[in-house]
Amino acid sequence: MLCLLPHRRVRRRAGRPFRPRVSILVAARNEEAQIERCLRSLARLNYPSGRLEILIADDGSTDETAAIVAAFIKDKPQFRLLHIAKPLGTARGKANALAHLCRAATTDYFLFTDADMALAPDWVAGMLAALAPGVGVVTGITTACGGLFGRLQGLDWLFGLNLIRLLADRGLPATAVGNNMLVTRAAYEATGGFEALHFRVSEDLQLFQAVVARGYGFRNLCEPRVLGVSLPQPTVRALLEQRKRWMSGAGTLPCYLAGLFWLYGAFYMVLFWPGFLPLEWVAGVYFLKIGLQTAFLSVTLRQAGRRESLSTLLLYEPYLCFMSVLVLGYVLWPRPVEWKARRYVWAEA
Repeated sequence: MLCLLPHRRVRRRAGRPFRPRVSILVAARNEEAQIERCLRSLARLNYPSGRLEILIADDGSTDETAAIVAAFIKDKPQFRLLHIAKPLGTARGKANALAHLCRAATTDYFLFTDADMALAPDWVAGMLAALAPGVGVVTGITTACGGLFGRLQGLDWLFGLNLIRLLADRGLPATAVGNNMLVTRAAYEATGGFEALHFRVSEDLQLFQAVVARGYGFRNLCEPRVLGVSLPQPTVRALLEQRKRWMSGAGTLPCYLAGLFWLYGAFYMVLFWPGFLPLEWVAGVYFLKIGLQTAFLSVTLRQAGRRESLSTLLLYEPYLCFMSVLVLGYVLWPRPVEWKARRYVWAEA
């Protein structure tokens, strides 16, 4: 049910681009190997530097993250480094760092990204262009770079996010992704902020759900100017840890999306269970899935302004089969969720 909170209207003068001051918020913990890549992409944004406030939170790093950030931003007044020393309300970990960043921000528009991301030059303008009266949260499109393993992870990002975009275009709220997200100050403050929300490690999904519950609209985008390119997970173990953290929030997803994810994970176990289906049915269903999946990925890549070889698109299927079974087993394995050298019990996830 929509709430009756007044929404701030986005005002645009006819014939002039919408260029408000915005806050870009980056929480960083032990990111010495990748933070400069992110900072360089933010320094290259096609947006007036005087209208940018770029805040980086050093969340108790034990490496050289803070020193690298300080050296990079010393001659860039639009950047500022914060050191996180105390908890705010119920927030912990990354959610606490983000709560501090949002309190320090001085604009009406919060753009969230991660330290392992590089954003397209027109990212800010593209995200702002999706705003309309009543819209509180906008999510961009993300992929991953690197070798074959990284590009397959990138296809995973694109597949899932464009599926979520299709649901959003039909008015079905699913989730937002905190590495490529815009939230208006009005929508954020209506939730009470991260420090007022019950702590979970899937803080982006939690904030999205709180914003939508308060009657704000949402947009999910798939276009080149809002593309973010993440560094891939370096190993299968690291990828499994990431996916376990993601799946920890599946219980709070809308039933139609949670059902799709779990169905995708169980698809192969059911299809290839010995003797469950005739071989001709197994072959027919499997090759139909590959065809539809490859076509969907081809369209998604074109919409996002990316290209990929047909051989890699076809390799995505065995990768997905292998990872789906591994992730399902890893999620069911009773062990804590590990994230940024911190451990969280499943209830917190």
